[in-house]
Amino acid sequence: MEPKDTIPDRQAEPFVGEAALTGAAEPSVPVAAPTPESAPVLEQEPVPALEAGPEPQPEPQPQPVPEPAPVAEPETALVAAPASTRPRGRTALLIAAAAVLGIAGGTAVGYDIQAGRAPTPLPALSQPDLAYPAKALPAGKAADPLPASQDRRVRTDGDLRKLLADRPAGWSDDEESALSFGDGWLAVDEYARSFEEEGPMYEYFLEYDIRRIAGAAWKRGQYRTAETYLVQFGSGTVQGAQDFAEGQLSYMSGTEIGAGNDGDAIKGSGNGRYYLYEVEQKPGYLPSYHARATVYRGDIAADIHIYDTVPISKKDIRTLAERQLERL
Repeated sequence: MEPKDTIPDRQAEPFVGEAALTGAAEPSVPVAAPTPESAPVLEQEPVPALEAGPEPQPEPQPQPVPEPAPVAEPETALVAAPASTRPRGRTALLIAAAAVLGIAGGTAVGYDIQAGRAPTPLPALSQPDLAYPAKALPAGKAADPLPASQDRRVRTDGDLRKLLADRPAGWSDDEESALSFGDGWLAVDEYARSFEEEGPMYEYFLEYDIRRIAGAAWKRGQYRTAETYLVQFGSGTVQGAQDFAEGQLSYMSGTEIGAGNDGDAIKGSGNGRYYLYEVEQKPGYLPSYHARATVYRGDIAADIHIYDTVPISKKDIRTLAERQLERL
């Protein structure tokens, strides 16, 4: 093969690069120009000189990632899946709705049945066994009046002064009494003045339908006096006599305006009591002793007082109270 047809060996590249790296200025070798008759020869382009620098580092290869070791799963017991159940709330609502509808329907049916029946007469409000007379009377005929032994109003609607106990032996009428009994009657306002709080007591008597007051005043010896009051109230819905007597007894155990003790029961009364007060002493005056008894029967309340300058025995006040109770 002819020299013109050959291609320069590529092994010259390391030499050029080496010269560039070393920095030696060597003259380039001229290449002969091709003749017209010769075939075109490829001219080798000069290889640029590599700049001095760090050698290229090889690219890091990806390290293989170790696969995690399989973790042993704990052995679990196989649990059967719960069977689907019907919600309870819906069942309860259905039952409650059915109960309400049943009650409403039963009530409506009951009212409808009752409306179709004839009206049933109601029993009498009063007890028939207590009616007088025992047997029903024909229309237009009135019952005979009760005998005096059974009719209380025959006694209480008459002269109230006749129900006062008789004056005991050895006693006389007290003409000097502070209360003006007059002919045996006493006005309501005068009786109210005998109490500590006369204004409220007067209003109380009017509110509880007081009817009338009968009384008597007696005297024995120089200083012993006795007063008896029969206070009658109306026979309405308010039990005035009972309320008045129980109200007086309620404060008697106190010491401010009461006797300061519980007193003793009046035999056979069921509601009455008698009391002895503590002696009241003031400078320049004689000692004052006081005894009181209160009891009621029906619409009449009896209020009895004894005053003296010497001690009063329980027998004295009890005897007057029992005599007045027998008359009532």
